[in-house]
Order: sequence, then C-alpha cells, then structure tokens
Amino acid sequence: MPRPQRRSYEPVNRFDINAWTPATELGRMVKNHEVTSIEQIFAMSRRIEEVEIVDALLPNIRSEVIDIASVQRMTRNNRKQKFRVVVVAGDEKGHVGIGAAKDIEVKAAIEGAVKNAKRNIIPVMFGCGSWQCTCGQEHSLPFTVKGRCSSIEVILKPAPRGLGIVASKPVKLMLELAGLKDVWSFSRGRTRTKYNTLMAVYNALGNIISMKNVSSAIVSKN
Repeated sequence: MPRPQRRSYEPVNRFDINAWTPATELGRMVKNHEVTSIEQIFAMSRRIEEVEIVDALLPNIRSEVIDIASVQRMTRNNRKQKFRVVVVAGDEKGHVGIGAAKDIEVKAAIEGAVKNAKRNIIPVMFGCGSWQCTCGQEHSLPFTVKGRCSSIEVILKPAPRGLGIVASKPVKLMLELAGLKDVWSFSRGRTRTKYNTLMAVYNALGNIISMKNVSSAIVSKN
C-alpha cells in the first residue's frame, strides 16, 4: 500500500468559546479570561486536559499529518488492523505539540492525533545562542539542548541567522511549526521511527524551559 503524502489538517468549524462548556477548573479559568496564555498554564504546573483550552488560547494553531501507518494486532479470532497517525501541531509563534492515535478509519485516527497534539502543546523559548551570530534577535535557540526517546537522541544547536533549519523533513517541519528559523539538528539511533524521533525533539524543546527555570532559580538565590 503506498504511503500517503503529508498534508495539513484543519477543522471544518471554527471554535466558538461562547458555546463551550468547560469540564475542568482550568477550562473554566480560560473561559473566564483568568488564564490568557499557555505560558501561564505552565507556570501554574497544570496539565491541559481539554482541547478547547488550546483552541481558545491559540486560535491560529495549525496541524500537520507526519505519518500514517497500518498496524496489526493478533487476536483469538483474526488479525485486527488499524491505522496509526502521527500529527504535529504549532502556531509558528513559540508553541508546538505532538500526538499519535490509532483507529480503524484514517479520518478518526487523524482527529484523535490532532487532539492529543493540542493537549501536549508546550511553549518554546527563543534566543540567539550561536557564537557565529551577534544579532541579538530571537530567531534560534538560546543554547544547545538534548532530547531522548527510546534509543533515539537528538541534539539541537543554535545556528547563525539566515542559515535555516538543517534537519530531516519531519524534524524541520516540527521546528518550523514551533516558530524557529535557524537550527542545527543532529540525531542518532533508529531515526526511521518518525514518532520516536519527533518525541526526542519535543523533549529537547521542553528541556529548554526546565534549564531556564533552573538558571533563574540559581540567579535569584545568589
């Protein structure tokens, strides 16, 4: 079966916050405008459990289908076949997420993966950390970060302005959806597994926030 090409996925109906009835306390805070950004949610150490929270805070978020694969599971009766879909979501302004889902129908699997990607949205820190660039603009990463998932390790390094994103197609797309312009990417392991590779990138981008928080705490103590 030929592998389908990557394509964008956009919901048919736009989100209407007035018609939304939140099911969680965080959702009610978002609807009442007590929380107005994803960064506030992370500062509160709260988990996003409703997709509508992301739709309300990031109205311009875009989703891209990275991979569609057929998977099988053996049961007592026969083989059960499903489709596994990997989706990356981002607004190209410092927010990105990744999600995967399985279903017997491709459309249902895509919708589930999009929802999971939105629930996993994280903020991305920008900077100009390359020693070859002194522009001071936030076009790249503030420093080198590493991320791991299973046997795959990904290293993201700041690059000088104008270089672009040097990475494989899935990784490049994810970094572009995050809003990064110039990045060096190095990876090792079984990188043919797209989901694990993108999860390693996702963990690397998440480590930027952790390292920033640690450095800020050290500075405040001193």
